[in-house]
Amino acid sequence: MHCPFCRHPDSRVVDSRTTDDGTSIRRRRQCPDCSRRFTTVETCSLMVVKRSGVTEPFSRTKVINGVRKACQGRPVTEDALALLGQRVEEAVRGSGSAEVAAHDVGLAILGPLQELDLVAFLRFASVYRAFDSLEDFEAAIEELRDGTRHPAAEDDGDDAVAGSQEDDRGHGGTAEVPVPAGAAD
Repeated sequence: MHCPFCRHPDSRVVDSRTTDDGTSIRRRRQCPDCSRRFTTVETCSLMVVKRSGVTEPFSRTKVINGVRKACQGRPVTEDALALLGQRVEEAVRGSGSAEVAAHDVGLAILGPLQELDLVAFLRFASVYRAFDSLEDFEAAIEELRDGTRHPAAEDDGDDAVAGSQEDDRGHGGTAEVPVPAGAAD
């Protein structure tokens, strides 16, 4: 490490600390020639390999901006987008690899986005999975229905009400609600 003041080619580490988020190390250094101190920050670079073979640094901001487009007009807050970006970055960094395929970043986005908003998930998936027809959308919607219906509806103990609400969501229809005997008079 060259001293930024006198350009001496060596320095001595005086103190090392990790940053609050744990993604980098802050080092206090001292030049043996001029005795001045300076700080360096070391981060582990994570590179994304695109389909074309080009590599670029991973960007949480780029992930959030892409998801923001899918969430346009949906009730999704900026805080929720920031949390999603953090979850995606943690998942990608958790792979332990210095280079990750863009496809894997997209896969890391799909899970948290599905939990955040199903419509935004379908929008993002339609671009990410390159839907070509209505059948692609229908298959994705059927997967969502199969995957989201049984755990949520069966665990709350009121299957009939939960099922009717899920079946009528987004179809513009009305749900039949049973009226207790004597209440209609």
